[in-house]
Amino acid sequence: MKVEAVSETQDKIAHAGEERESKAAGARDRRDSRWDEHRRARRTQLVDAALAAVSKHGAGVGMEEIAAEAGTSKTVVYRHFADRADLYVAVCNRVASQLLPKLREAIESTAHPRSMVAAAIDTYLAFIEADPELYRFVVHQHTLDRPADGDPMQSLSDLVGEQAAAAITVALHQAGRDPGAAAPWGHGVVGLVRSAADWWLRAGRPMLRSELAAHLTDLAWAGLSGVVSTTQEEK
Repeated sequence: MKVEAVSETQDKIAHAGEERESKAAGARDRRDSRWDEHRRARRTQLVDAALAAVSKHGAGVGMEEIAAEAGTSKTVVYRHFADRADLYVAVCNRVASQLLPKLREAIESTAHPRSMVAAAIDTYLAFIEADPELYRFVVHQHTLDRPADGDPMQSLSDLVGEQAAAAITVALHQAGRDPGAAAPWGHGVVGLVRSAADWWLRAGRPMLRSELAAHLTDLAWAGLSGVVSTTQEEK
């Protein structure tokens, strides 16, 4: 009986210990969860500040100016981002999250292949025109202390190219054509527009956005129309 009593007591002690550990772990988990939410919120605020600082000071904005825009110090910024390259990646991700839905909406706004091309090109150029310094910031990495892991802008271009390829695939199916060439054509159109957009900014926007969009649409459609046109082709 004594052995049983001791064993029962040990079981109770162990069980009580497990309950304390479980409660402590739960408390830690809740604290960790709250801290994770705080970190995510703070990173979001700092990205907001970086976007505002780029618009105010230009693509060559410094970390001091970003910190000042956030109402804090560089030390605090570096608590949430390893370095400028880490912040740059976060800004690029924000740009992608804003641009891609706009492009998708533009592509899906019409069933006419040529109008899809025109809408997507104009949407891309409108995004650039709205904040050219932000575009320069995400396209050019020469102000970084180190190269960013991967190339966020290349990843963005790839995603845009995939959207364009998807739209071309639909047009090819509608025309009864083989969609195998949709991927290179989609990515090729993106390269064409991005290169022309870079020139447009460097040259000080020598023509209206609508004019540039029309020229690029004409050029892109001249190549695509022969393979995606249908009897209902839009002129």
